[in-house]
Amino acid sequence: MASQARRGGVSLPDRRSPKKNDDTGIIAKLSQSPIVSRGKQAVSDAGFVTKKLLKSTGKAAWLAGTTFLVLVVPLIIEMDREQQLNDLELQQASLLGSPPQK
Repeated sequence: MASQARRGGVSLPDRRSPKKNDDTGIIAKLSQSPIVSRGKQAVSDAGFVTKKLLKSTGKAAWLAGTTFLVLVVPLIIEMDREQQLNDLELQQASLLGSPPQK
């Protein structure tokens, strides 16, 4: 049993080593050109700047949101309470028959 017999199936051709020519393809030439490398660098730089901008924008949004919740929302609630109190006093004055004060 030194040699095993093949049982059906399809045998694939042997892989050939790629030919080493001095001629490279057009895609290889283009991908190694300085214009393409500068374009890749520009895209990389733009991505970096965008990432930093989004990060700082997120921090600014967090700061603005928490400031709004701490300072502005209680002010709005207090102004609403004051308006309700004024409306209640005006309603009581009209029920008692006294002229409403402006």
